[in-house]
Amino acid sequence: MKHPAKTTETTAPPAGRNGAEAATSRAAVKKAAAKKAAKKAAAGAPAKKTPAKKSAATEKPAAAKKTAKKTAARKPESRVALVRRARRINRELAELYPYAHPELDFTNPFELLVATVLSAQTTDLRVNQTTPALFAACPTPEDMAAMDPERLEELIRPTGFFRAKARSLLGLSAALRDRFGGEVPGRLEDLVTLPGVGRKTANVVLGNAFGVPGITVDTHFGRLARRFGWTAQEDPEKVEADVAALFPKSEWTMLSHRVVFHGRRVCHSRKPACGACGIAPLCPSYGEGETDPEKAKKLLKYELGGQPGQRLNPPAGFPGRPAPPLGATAS
Repeated sequence: MKHPAKTTETTAPPAGRNGAEAATSRAAVKKAAAKKAAKKAAAGAPAKKTPAKKSAATEKPAAAKKTAKKTAARKPESRVALVRRARRINRELAELYPYAHPELDFTNPFELLVATVLSAQTTDLRVNQTTPALFAACPTPEDMAAMDPERLEELIRPTGFFRAKARSLLGLSAALRDRFGGEVPGRLEDLVTLPGVGRKTANVVLGNAFGVPGITVDTHFGRLARRFGWTAQEDPEKVEADVAALFPKSEWTMLSHRVVFHGRRVCHSRKPACGACGIAPLCPSYGEGETDPEKAKKLLKYELGGQPGQRLNPPAGFPGRPAPPLGATAS
């Protein structure tokens, strides 16, 4: 029979030990356990798993890291810093796109007005492929106002929403004939009275047919203005007002072309090519898209992606290929 004292002696310190001796004993036990674990690890034994609570405390989840990065990138900046950064972006875009231009084919204000109305809810490329036949059939407001509605609808069908657009074209052509002597007016307040013509369309016509500075807020411009931190607004007129306050009036028209060029070619809505962006260091939204340079390069569109541009008749100095006519395939 085992002596009770021996059992007690092997499992706990005798009642006569003081606190210091007890602590030393516990430390020795921990040290021995640590040595044993180290020997097992050296021999190839699986290491003991770290409790989940400690792991979560020492390692941030990927989503948290991404959120922290975006928050840090969007720290508030002073008004002066915002203006300086915005204008530098404009200068950088001017170097990236020295050939930026309106991407609708036109030869006079009336053709630009009609093409801009047709560009709603479709691409400039599709408009440019459609207007040659349209302008051949009705080159003036008087001709278009007298056209049979069904014939007009058929001519503009490729641009989509052709019935509503046909009504707008017939209405604005009649208004130009009856109220403006068959000429497109050169004032914003007159243009916006025409059927189907809003502030965006009016600014396109004024800036590119009459040389009157204006900011054109389409879907691309609005998206990039928010990504650049120039505005937080969604309403086009509020976006226009916020951006106009950052730039001299003389820059408004070309700024619009450069931003739209960049939005169509690089800073796409769903998959921005961040890794191929020439203004990435200035953009607080860098990282929303593909950052790997090689992968990002494959996302580039139009002339930057080795494809034709949007115009059938691009201006001199355009580095890409002309777009093919309607029904033709790009070679």
